[in-house]
Amino acid sequence: MTFDVHAHVIVPELTGDEPWQPRVHGRVVELGGKQIRAAVQEFVDVDGILAAQDEAGVDRVLLSPWVPLLYYDADPGEGLRRARIQNEALAKLVGDRVAALGAVPLQDPELAAGELERVMERLSGVEVAASVRGVFLGDDRFEPFWTAAEATGALVFVHPTTRGFDLPAFQDYYLWNTVGNPLETATTAAHMVMAGVMERHPGLRVLLAHGGGALLALRGRLRRAYEFQSQARSRLRESPEDSIRRFHFDTLTHDDALLRALIDYAGHDRVLLGSDYPFDMGDARHVDTVRGLGLDPEVEAAILGGNAERILSS
Repeated sequence: MTFDVHAHVIVPELTGDEPWQPRVHGRVVELGGKQIRAAVQEFVDVDGILAAQDEAGVDRVLLSPWVPLLYYDADPGEGLRRARIQNEALAKLVGDRVAALGAVPLQDPELAAGELERVMERLSGVEVAASVRGVFLGDDRFEPFWTAAEATGALVFVHPTTRGFDLPAFQDYYLWNTVGNPLETATTAAHMVMAGVMERHPGLRVLLAHGGGALLALRGRLRRAYEFQSQARSRLRESPEDSIRRFHFDTLTHDDALLRALIDYAGHDRVLLGSDYPFDMGDARHVDTVRGLGLDPEVEAAILGGNAERILSS
């Protein structure tokens, strides 16, 4: 059984002519007057999405929102309204082959915490962005949300905002995606680790997109800083690496050596198949990528689908 945990969808109920709603023209998405051309496969029609998953050798898929549709720029009440439109539509897609993650208005963490119980009645968890209006997820303001996420057993999928760093260099050569996205994921994961979030909430199920971004490369620096940095030592009792290993990671690294290193470091039970469908920086042959690593059969089976089944069914 194979289970892709990183695939995005725009539900038809959310498309329209309002400025805050996406308009879809084939594979071009227009939102807020800007056209986004990064989607290279079907983005709205679930039958089309499942056909692409069939071609890739995927049995089940975990669908999550396109990150701009988390609507953190709206006021909390309006953000909640938009999240509920999306969540209701996502819930209708859930079936034998489809599971889904919803949205909550994380710009108001207490409101998001209260909404999470409602979300978990029909969905498997929520997707959140790596930062909310420039605030990263280890900030104390998000504590009500993390408490609720642990209590409900929600899977929380952390995905970069896609525009986390407003620096001129990131506008060149697609660096906002190739460098900025993994840096943003690593930043928020490190922030959570050093603030003690993962240690304080050992029951959290947090999945990091893109193999954790640049987090693996930073583990030594985090470990070294923890040896003398008083702010971190006042919040974190365990080793930063122990906290890092509390995360789950998808397989989307575009590098076999790095993916093997991630599996060795985090443990094969913490790594889940992910494609980043339908985007140009995804891996349309992600099943083949994992199978090409030459892993032990039981390890391969866990990564391809067993880990996702275990997490989402418990």
